[in-house]
Amino acid sequence: MTLAQHTLCDTQDGTPLLHVEGISKTFSGVRVLKDVSLIAYGGEILALMGENGAGKSTLMKILSGAYTADPGGEIRIAGEVQKITNPASARALGIGIIYQELALAPNLTVAENIHLGSELRRNGMIDRAAMNEACRDLLKELGAPFGPEDRLSTMSVAEQQLVEIARALHRDARILVLDEPTTALSARETDRLFALIRQLRAKGLALIYISHRMDEIDELADRVSVLRDGAHVGTLEKHELSSARIVSMMVGRDLSSFYEKDGNHVRRDAAPIMQVEGLTDGRRVQPTSFALRPGEVLGIAGLVGAGRTELARLIFGADPKTGGSVLLDGKKIEIRSPRDALAAGIAYLTEDRKSLGLFLDMSCSGNINLGVVERDSRMGVLDQTKGRTRATGSFSALRIKAQNMLTNVGGLSGGNQQKVLLGRLLETGPKVLILDEPTRGVDIGAKTEIYRIINDLAAQGLGIIVISSEMAEIIGVSDRVLVMREGHLTGELEGSAITQEAIMSLAVGLASPSPIAA
Repeated sequence: MTLAQHTLCDTQDGTPLLHVEGISKTFSGVRVLKDVSLIAYGGEILALMGENGAGKSTLMKILSGAYTADPGGEIRIAGEVQKITNPASARALGIGIIYQELALAPNLTVAENIHLGSELRRNGMIDRAAMNEACRDLLKELGAPFGPEDRLSTMSVAEQQLVEIARALHRDARILVLDEPTTALSARETDRLFALIRQLRAKGLALIYISHRMDEIDELADRVSVLRDGAHVGTLEKHELSSARIVSMMVGRDLSSFYEKDGNHVRRDAAPIMQVEGLTDGRRVQPTSFALRPGEVLGIAGLVGAGRTELARLIFGADPKTGGSVLLDGKKIEIRSPRDALAAGIAYLTEDRKSLGLFLDMSCSGNINLGVVERDSRMGVLDQTKGRTRATGSFSALRIKAQNMLTNVGGLSGGNQQKVLLGRLLETGPKVLILDEPTRGVDIGAKTEIYRIINDLAAQGLGIIVISSEMAEIIGVSDRVLVMREGHLTGELEGSAITQEAIMSLAVGLASPSPIAA
């Protein structure tokens, strides 16, 4: 089946393709959705926003058939009341959902994944040739750089995501939900996804786009609906959209001091707390030099692949260097491993907290104490009281929200997971803190908390490096910004010179490299 063969709702009479009205959901006596109403039209992109816990996932699981709504309320598809009782009924009604965690079988081919659960058969046997042909034209129309015979295990995340979309369209999806679809994508892959989304909108699909990224919402959305605490608090039309207004609806208050930046913390007359001199790995990071002052938030910007994370990992000793040195408080330190960096006073918060930072099956307290557990051991006996006291302090200082300290980290929201990881790093007593994508995958409310923490730590005299792909974040939190391109530092911006245009000019090579302050 191709896109042209889709039977889509004619919305010229104003009938929504999806109309959710008065939907509620209760778990163990707790009402997590409260009479939610939502409208999505064919040929539009409706952004659905809200903090973690606002009810977005619960609503989408009701639409997908994974959950059944409480009695009362109704769901209308193209004007007709429908009952969604299981995933099969949702698919039959033309609802497709692309989750952040892709649900594919990597050992199968593209065609086998697309037909999974509805395989074509001939004489009682699976007809793979027929399945290949059945989806070949659709893949071509979607611009897929792979064929139906290719195996999923050989493909990138972006390509696998395209297979998920192809599967939904092959099942004649008219309403397509995309949940944080760009989290694992590069800038180029994101651009291709956006082009496809616009193509699907032009074909008449109703697209519901869930994201925490304001720049994506601004670029794609025709309308924005906001959930807060399980209730629908409002919908904004295209001409009404502004980041400040959306954020205010999401958190229920004005966030005029969203980024909590206070440049007065920077100790400009003090000697640098850290100096990086000619640091290189000989490949992805060319010889790089810069200084970091006490109380300073130093942003490092650049496009994907510019070498930002690689530079951070060299400083922290996670990757081997081939040249250069790091000085802390004017003294050269030898860093051969992360253990050396932590001992010297340099801590690094990884961009991949789930795979490289946290132990998801371990308690919050266990994760917070992991880096300093030897302090609590005497004669081979662990003093649990010290660990509890330390974790209690982190919970209070970082405002970590969990049922209790023994709750497994894997059950927390993204923002609270990030604060637990940050709590562990702070317990090591760092002088320099490197934060790599510190707000990736967290909601607006958690972002404000993390920005507050960054500001408070700078006020205490820590030197902080922030690496972020979000332009507004880099501009908002940084006292000074270094820009990287193809492994080189291409420029330095400070104060009013920190603008999106200036950063991008240096990032793409439109501006000449400028000297970096020593």
